[in-house]
Amino acid sequence: MLLFPTMAVYFFSDVHLGASDKKQEKIKLEKLYSLFDLIRADANKVYILGDLFDFWFEYKHAIPKEHLQVVFKLAAMIESGIEIHYISGNHDFWLGEFLANEVGFKIHRDFYETVEDGKKLFMIHGDGLSPSDWKYRILRRILRNRINIWLYQKIPCDIGIPFAKFVSRSSALHSEGSINKFVKDYKIYAEEKLKGGYDAVLIGHTHHPQRIEYDSGIYLNTGDMMRNFSYGKLENGELTLEHI
Repeated sequence: MLLFPTMAVYFFSDVHLGASDKKQEKIKLEKLYSLFDLIRADANKVYILGDLFDFWFEYKHAIPKEHLQVVFKLAAMIESGIEIHYISGNHDFWLGEFLANEVGFKIHRDFYETVEDGKKLFMIHGDGLSPSDWKYRILRRILRNRINIWLYQKIPCDIGIPFAKFVSRSSALHSEGSINKFVKDYKIYAEEKLKGGYDAVLIGHTHHPQRIEYDSGIYLNTGDMMRNFSYGKLENGELTLEHI
């Protein structure tokens, strides 16, 4: 009887490439590449739950030049047969055709639901889920408007990209100061989703890694790859929270 190795599914979020100083970025990349080594060893699928980049915006003939080494490593994984899904976050919802068509990411807007290893999963980055975050939900509708995106693309990239990075960093600092009040709301949101028939709900955004078992299923927050260096792993029907 031949035994085939069980392939794992990995989940991570909130790397925010480019958000930190050089020292922290170096540590972040070392940890991220260690995660990539684990993925290459036993994974057949990866789900990125948003905010891999602290900022990403595609012009018709230009993309941000930073972090392409990470993109190339992910592209190599795809070439090797590992499927990579990317659920957009609040720092990278302007994902465009380059990452999908040239790199091979399977991009999902807002949320994604699927079945993996017999588990029905609901995945979302998580920005705007808290009832108290209504101001951001208004801003999100403005930023994601197709006309506004088209207008921003008319700004020369050497001006538009640096300006957007500045705004993105300011947003991150503001969010970290108030994120703890969202943690409770996210638990409530996940529990309601689980009652709706999902076996597990996976969320990012808060940078607060958690794994909570309810009677109806599991809520897992992937945390971040900035300070906690946490990620989720599904193998042999068990969803766990891991750290690098």
